Amino acid sequence: MLYFFILGDVLGAGVYVLVGQVAADAGGAVWAPLIVALCLALLTAASYAELVTKYPRAGGASHYATLAYGPFAGFLAGFCMLAAGVVSVGALARGFGGDYLSEFVSLPIVLVTIVFLAALALLNARGISESTRANAVATVVEVGGLLLVIGLGAWIVLRGDGDLGRLTDLGTTSKGPATAVLSGAVLAYYSFVGFETSVNVAEETRDPRRAYPRALFGALITAGAVYVLVGAAAAAAVPTAKLAESSGPLLEVVRAAGGVPTELFSAIALVAVANGALLTGIMSSRLAYGMARDGLLPSFLTKVLPGRRTPWAAIATTTALSLLLALTGDVSTLAATLVLLLLVVFFLVNTSVLVLRRDVTDHDHFRAPSVVPVLGAASCVVLATQIERDVWLKGLVVLAVGVVLGVVAAVRLRRTR
Repeated sequence: MLYFFILGDVLGAGVYVLVGQVAADAGGAVWAPLIVALCLALLTAASYAELVTKYPRAGGASHYATLAYGPFAGFLAGFCMLAAGVVSVGALARGFGGDYLSEFVSLPIVLVTIVFLAALALLNARGISESTRANAVATVVEVGGLLLVIGLGAWIVLRGDGDLGRLTDLGTTSKGPATAVLSGAVLAYYSFVGFETSVNVAEETRDPRRAYPRALFGALITAGAVYVLVGAAAAAAVPTAKLAESSGPLLEVVRAAGGVPTELFSAIALVAVANGALLTGIMSSRLAYGMARDGLLPSFLTKVLPGRRTPWAAIATTTALSLLLALTGDVSTLAATLVLLLLVVFFLVNTSVLVLRRDVTDHDHFRAPSVVPVLGAASCVVLATQIERDVWLKGLVVLAVGVVLGVVAAVRLRRTR
């Protein structure tokens, strides 16, 4: 069950929207940056596996950073997680109004974004049980859509209309192979995030030390295999330039194959995007509520609906911020911004493993080879160097806000004590 929980968190909307952007950066060999992103994600996953099994009742990256470096680093990790969630919802809202929706109706993207985020906020405010039931159905639908793309891509190649030669086309006119792979891996990394949220359910397993690493690595490898096959199918079936220009890249595979109504696949893709945005919106609003309850964010965010007990103030605030981002940025820029914020979190997690090695526990736990967290931290630095200047500027503004709020929260807590 934990394996499927993590798999459902990882498999999702990112690949429906970003395959074309990865192709634009890396060329027809879309599979290459996807494999690189998977390997880099596995490094950080190993650090999470050690910390989760060592502290099975801990509260994620924020708690690990607090144990290793103190409350300020813990706050910064939590704030970056919150900001990444808000940015992710904005990116998915932007993606929802693209080519997939255009199969049904042509509407201004501003109007679509506003209505989409308002509907998600209302479902979020209605309650967690309704949201999770919707997620269970949507996960089955979106995985089915990915398997359909793989099958259609294979059919196009078998009937002679595809071009397997594109799968070895690595690089673009402006980027060499190595640069193209790393640049594409930044966006591909977005498709693998989600595994870090599984730390919150580790204590629900009967034997976290044994179950969590198996479920985590198994789910990531499964997702990676599906993504690589999807990327290869799309690149072989559709010319790279056409794939790169589309905001609904997998829809181009369906069009090339024929036989499957494009409206049907577009509906599947829209469900996947909406489900990803819903799950991330739930996480973001609850994290904002929890940080406010702990005195780390303004107390206004702790307000809840009288009957439902859902944090309406946190939901409204995070939704408003996502809307602002969706209206001022494109999908690829927002995805790269999210990756930058998570790289900060993952760097803290990887280095926390090494710092906390001096903390000996009275129970057995998973232990990654020392070189793994070192490589994990280094991978975060390498990926960060591939992020464009404009994305860095936006990310630094967010980090500056986090630093200011962290200082204010530290002073407030010190006065309280």
